[in-house]
Amino acid sequence: MSQVTPAVSGASLPDRKPGSQFYEVGYRIRTGDVDQDMRVRLDAVARYLQDVANDNLEATEFSATDPFWIVRRTIIDVIEPLTWPGAVTAQRWCGALSTRWTNMRVRLTAEHETNRFNPRPRPPGLIETEAFWINVNEKGVPSRLSDEAFTMLSAMTDEHRLRWRSMNPEKAPDPAEIDFPDREHVLRITDFDPFKHLNNAAYLEAIEDELVEHPDLVDGPHRVVIEYLRPIVPGTRLILRRVREGDRLTVWLLMPGTGDELVVAATVVVGPIPE
Repeated sequence: MSQVTPAVSGASLPDRKPGSQFYEVGYRIRTGDVDQDMRVRLDAVARYLQDVANDNLEATEFSATDPFWIVRRTIIDVIEPLTWPGAVTAQRWCGALSTRWTNMRVRLTAEHETNRFNPRPRPPGLIETEAFWINVNEKGVPSRLSDEAFTMLSAMTDEHRLRWRSMNPEKAPDPAEIDFPDREHVLRITDFDPFKHLNNAAYLEAIEDELVEHPDLVDGPHRVVIEYLRPIVPGTRLILRRVREGDRLTVWLLMPGTGDELVVAATVVVGPIPE
């Protein structure tokens, strides 16, 4: 088997700047968010992150001045899982930025309840996340933040020179050199948004399918890093290529390129949270 260098996971996610502004909203944990063990799934976490981002945008003037954003990467650190029944609180703030993009931090905490289906008391849930958001114009081209947005967001952080650096290995290994055969993940039309892009949650639904075979990776605290490289549109055939090395699983989401070539649409690494 070939050796694939795992993600450069970096350090623990930085805390909020003392005294800085943040946006807070609460949601109920629903049965449609959880797996058979009552754990909130990764795709449900992605939906919470999308919801709080949309709610945050609508609560400011940025819905008019800076309405279009795309996610380049999301880091999800599951420290203590969220479970059903319960209520989740999302706090969102800017952890770093430059003139065209930001690292937006979201902290998800959950106060768990009990019922006859899940009567066991559980500790409060905690998931720390960070997403690299790019401000774009109507044509999808990276654009400068408005002066108002930059002023508001820059007050939340002292890091004003954010640069992109990939954390996951982008090049997929040769399928003949790895243990697991490629598998197709069938996409549904309901997986796509109004702009004909695959919803961020749908990527992580594919990863949840993989984790069924690797339950040890999510039994304790774990980090998920997903990087989006190419848009996936309706009708795309999606192929997953997987490598398990020690306590890490790397997944390349592949789609047809030119001819018989497969190109990488996204990469995902699941592994331990760095100390």
